[in-house]
Amino acid sequence: MKILKREPTMWRLRIESEDDLWTLSHLARPGLSIGMLGERRDQTTSGEEGGRAKVAERKKMWIRLKIGTTEYQAFSELLRVHGVIEEAQFDVGLHHTHIVELRDDVELTATHAFSQADYELLRQSEKAAQQTNIALAMVETDEIVLFYITPRGLKEGATWTMRGGGKRGDIKQSSGVAATFRNNVIKAVTATLDESTPLLLCGPGHPRDVLLNDMKASGQTRFMKSIATSMAGRAGANELLREGLAGDLLSEYAISKETSLLDEAWTRLSTNGAVAYGPSALAKAMDEGAIEVFLITADLLRNQDQRINGKSWALWTEGLADIGATMVQCSVDHDAGQQLVGMGGAIALLRYAM
Repeated sequence: MKILKREPTMWRLRIESEDDLWTLSHLARPGLSIGMLGERRDQTTSGEEGGRAKVAERKKMWIRLKIGTTEYQAFSELLRVHGVIEEAQFDVGLHHTHIVELRDDVELTATHAFSQADYELLRQSEKAAQQTNIALAMVETDEIVLFYITPRGLKEGATWTMRGGGKRGDIKQSSGVAATFRNNVIKAVTATLDESTPLLLCGPGHPRDVLLNDMKASGQTRFMKSIATSMAGRAGANELLREGLAGDLLSEYAISKETSLLDEAWTRLSTNGAVAYGPSALAKAMDEGAIEVFLITADLLRNQDQRINGKSWALWTEGLADIGATMVQCSVDHDAGQQLVGMGGAIALLRYAM
């Protein structure tokens, strides 16, 4: 996210990645306004012309909406924001939908200063703009699955396989067939990835090292690293994130930090450790000042219908600063985030067991 202008009640932002669309989908909530260039049909230009109906012209203009709802799907390349027109050349008071895409400039305005949670989410998005996406190939002898690790999520890409029919099929053992398979994968990866995109080759056993050697022999100059995981496929990708197997390469990525903290939470849950979840337990932990790290989905934090201890989650979490606790706003676009949703959307690592 590129911040073009920042004032207490107005932010002008440039969307530079799919993760930025995720961020904007949480910042652009009901009660705020969003302005950007859009198109409307000017009904004054319609009518009869030469005995035939004349279609109203579409005019490009600045349109500001009072936000009603937003629609965003993980890793899509657009965000729909629905609302009522507050400012435009005409049609004020009518409904309109802004379609926000990559490289669009938008302006968010609020009647009061933006919350600290919004400032933190914007800061993280600005920092993530300096982080490149990383390609991750989960390698088996007969199947290779490509993933993309973004600062906020894990996206599955292409799959190449030698497996035959049936549930699994017979694995072709011919070394010549296997070499041809790897060669085809290398060609596809070269065509798919930018030369500057780092590539991690992961999986159990030696197939990943064989593929790495073939890629180097083919002239690949991108950063590449072979990393052993105990599992293949998506489970192996989550293991890489959970265990921090990529070292410093992913240490500053939000997805890596979230996955590591959530895994610590699950570990403590299994051992009756210092952890709390559920509104009543979390409220008690807050009252006792026991919360050290509080993890909450960005969706729940901004949900005005959900309550904890009689307050909205956004208002309740303002008390975390008073007890020296850290709040982490989690994405649900990776497996650990989905597990958090299953736990109610919020969990706390405590300073001591209650």
